[in-house]
Amino acid sequence: MPEIFGMHDNANITFQKQESDIIISTVLSIQPRETGKGSSGKTPDETVRELAGSILENLPVILSMSEAGSQTFQRDKDGLMDSMATFLGQEMARFNSLLVVMDKTLVELDKAILGFSTMSKELDGMYSCFLNNQVPANWVEVAYPSLKPLSSWVQDLIDRVEFIRDWLKNDKPPSYWLAAFFFPQGFLTAVQ
Repeated sequence: MPEIFGMHDNANITFQKQESDIIISTVLSIQPRETGKGSSGKTPDETVRELAGSILENLPVILSMSEAGSQTFQRDKDGLMDSMATFLGQEMARFNSLLVVMDKTLVELDKAILGFSTMSKELDGMYSCFLNNQVPANWVEVAYPSLKPLSSWVQDLIDRVEFIRDWLKNDKPPSYWLAAFFFPQGFLTAVQ
């Protein structure tokens, strides 16, 4: 029991969740892959290429300071920028880093499936994640925390970037979607 080590009961819940995640990922990793056409009439390669192409096609364009409205990054008489504008710039940088990684790895994955480049361990992991509707680990490393499956996660990313782009172009919104931020705590600090 966690109490023996001076830990809270939630430590046991966390341990059990981690163990369950390991078991589920192990089962998914050893799940047999069909080499021929499956029930959908597509090979795994065709399925992954189609999904990767769809994500790449719908991937938002990098957020650029040149899109900013006239009031978005305006400086005061002392040359200081509003804390909300600073926060927006930081969020833009985080989203841009994620979008660059996604774009690069999606193109690499397509080339590897076609045999034009080597299928690295990272790309093989992406391939498996795409087949299992999971967000690839190389994206999770540079992304915001989320428990959504891949299909919902991609749509969520598109919505988040759209919110940030709207703020960038049209100055501060009348209300803020806190869940859209990489670092909501930074928003709360910027407001104070």
